[in-house]
Amino acid sequence: MPWLLLLIAAALLMVALTTTSMALLVVCALASLGLTVFSVMSLLAQRVDNSARSEAMLIDPQELRRLREQAEAKRAEAGNGQQVDQNVPQP
Repeated sequence: MPWLLLLIAAALLMVALTTTSMALLVVCALASLGLTVFSVMSLLAQRVDNSARSEAMLIDPQELRRLREQAEAKRAEAGNGQQVDQNVPQP
């Protein structure tokens, strides 16, 4: 679709360059500019979309659960270590 819009924009530019009417020149030039910007932005959006990873593939629920359990175990271990250190008398 963006390539078709670029082709239409090129045709409008050719019409703008060959016309003798100032109003038609302005309309065709502005339409050509608008279609060109729109099609380039559409091409860039497609490229970004194709290179982006799927959100579903980032992490699965089992891996997330395993990571949470590891983090909770580390927090519990760190909490127990601080409690043990508090019970030790300071010299």
